Amino acid sequence: MSTLKEVCSGLPVDPIPEQRTRDPKVPHAPVRRPNLNPREQRLALRNALRYFPPTCHEILAPEFAAELRDYGHIYMYRFRPLLALKAYPIDEYPCQCKQAAAIMHMIMNNLDPAVAQFPHELVTYGGNGQVLSNWAQFWLVMKYLSEMTEEQTLVMYSGHPMGLYPSTTAAPRLVISNGMMVPNYSSREEYEKYFALGVTMYGQMTAGSYCYIGPQGIVHGTTLTVLNAARRYLKSDSLVGKVYVTSGLGGMSGAQAKAATISGCVGVIAEARKDALLKRHKQGWLLEMTDNLDECVARIRSARDAGEALSLGYHGNVVDLWERLADEYKRTGDCLAHLASDQTSCHNPYGGGYYPVQVSVEEAERLIKDDPNRFRDLVQESLRRQVAAINTLTDAGMKFWDYGNAFLLEASRAGADVCAPDLPPGHFRYPSYVQDIMGEIFSMGFGPFRWVCASGLPQDLATTDRLAAEVLNGIVASGVPDYVRQQYADNLLWISEAGKHNMVVGSQARILYSDRQGRIGLALAFNKAVATGELKGPVILSRDHHDVSGTDSPFRETSNITDGSMFCADMAVQNVIGDSFRGATWVALHNGGGVGWGEVVNGGFGLVLDGSEAASAKAAQMLEWDVCNGVSRRSWSGNETAEQTVRRAMEANDKLRVTLPHQTDDALLDSAVQQAGLDTAVIIQ
Repeated sequence: MSTLKEVCSGLPVDPIPEQRTRDPKVPHAPVRRPNLNPREQRLALRNALRYFPPTCHEILAPEFAAELRDYGHIYMYRFRPLLALKAYPIDEYPCQCKQAAAIMHMIMNNLDPAVAQFPHELVTYGGNGQVLSNWAQFWLVMKYLSEMTEEQTLVMYSGHPMGLYPSTTAAPRLVISNGMMVPNYSSREEYEKYFALGVTMYGQMTAGSYCYIGPQGIVHGTTLTVLNAARRYLKSDSLVGKVYVTSGLGGMSGAQAKAATISGCVGVIAEARKDALLKRHKQGWLLEMTDNLDECVARIRSARDAGEALSLGYHGNVVDLWERLADEYKRTGDCLAHLASDQTSCHNPYGGGYYPVQVSVEEAERLIKDDPNRFRDLVQESLRRQVAAINTLTDAGMKFWDYGNAFLLEASRAGADVCAPDLPPGHFRYPSYVQDIMGEIFSMGFGPFRWVCASGLPQDLATTDRLAAEVLNGIVASGVPDYVRQQYADNLLWISEAGKHNMVVGSQARILYSDRQGRIGLALAFNKAVATGELKGPVILSRDHHDVSGTDSPFRETSNITDGSMFCADMAVQNVIGDSFRGATWVALHNGGGVGWGEVVNGGFGLVLDGSEAASAKAAQMLEWDVCNGVSRRSWSGNETAEQTVRRAMEANDKLRVTLPHQTDDALLDSAVQQAGLDTAVIIQ
């Protein structure tokens, strides 16, 4: 067992560690097939060896070549540290500044086996969401951070630590870019090649920005989604006796089980990988499990009829579950599901993110490696079958939505019946949850705000929960507009009950959907508590990239942008730039995340509250921009709720000036188009 001091001492090359191969007791990422030509294979090997002095090359070259052959990527398993990776208390890291220690705390949490999906491949969630590309990078990053002063910035190129560069105390300590490609080379096939070469990586959203906080990271948003779906589709504030069917328990999708019980419904979650199912059950997120469809259907009925709050994991393929539910409806007329979605990693359907129903998990992983074309055919057939069963149940009254995992996009590419009639490609018969359920929350300025108590003390987290409730109650008491009152009520209920739901996996972290006023209020209250000693260590603020301003994604976060700019990425890029000079401790900009490589641009930040006056000033300025940027963009696209939110922000800050749109008359537009002789037949209302 090594120590944190040893982990921060640099890449061990004299002597090099003993050779280590894949541990069969640990879940591993599926094998990749990048199809490198001989020249590219040599280049991948050369790129890996450049981290090491020539004295190591004779030993490492054949070993790394074997990894590339067997796994499609050079992970450098030999250099996986012996130290148990987890979020150690911030004071235990050897460092020159607390900001660097905070970053180390977050990296170590992302690689904690209790948190990470495939920890030995440095994958945190989503099947391919990398923290770093290989273990050599881990050692270098930790050494740089241990040496960093408050006048240096660490620059990260897609997992590679380019180095420490002189900067100022006001500059970020860390700047990350992941997967930034020249646009014409941002295809899925190009990604596989360049990741194998070791020159780029897919950081998902919060894996590569080091801000992942375990499945809790989306449990609040998932709970809000299910509650608001009930309000919208079922016209009810109660989910008692209602059934929500979905899939995925591996990474962030693990939040679905906890969200079901918090919201009071019967949540049925299919998961093909037994290790993922057992992990969530052991952590207490999943209450019951079965691998028998008859038992599953019977348990759904009994829990529904008794009004139980239940999370039931079905160990098997979700297509089998959907087809059984469709057959049950045809046979009995009883549609067991009221609400439904899917959280398989469909952004990566041919690399292990989606297991086809026709074969076992083991056979699927063999086909990924040995017969990728056959595997692709099976996935597409499986998607068509899944959609057919879902369509049967939605015709019977069930409500289905896309959870932003590219399910509908990939199903449409597979030829499944998901496209809306009489509309162009990309318009689906089922809505994205952003479009139909959560979009207006972003327009109100609310999104998944997060914090981590770097002391590692559960009592610090409990203190922040109490302070957060006090801040929100104070805002409500001072008066909030009617259109956001429900959001504040939901969020107060969430934070008042957060502790009892035992959601911590890894670091002492919390998520709370908040708006501009709430985020700034929380940051100032936490920083004051650090200064007075009420909190025993710094607090690290962050958020999901899936937020008001953080992500340009035409099939998810910006799917309700209606001015034609849904495919533009200015918002996410501007957000990272703006955060960087307004006080962020670190910033990250990513290609890919959620819906897949080349389909989205997103970014995030980390901000360390150390109790100083400077931290309060940075938080107030940066958090205002971090929310107002996205609300302004949504307002300019014509969203009236966002415009209302922007006007409130300008009233609160006389230095804020936002360009607001003037509304146009539809009849006037129709008349002008007709007079100009334009083709009115292609206009979509």
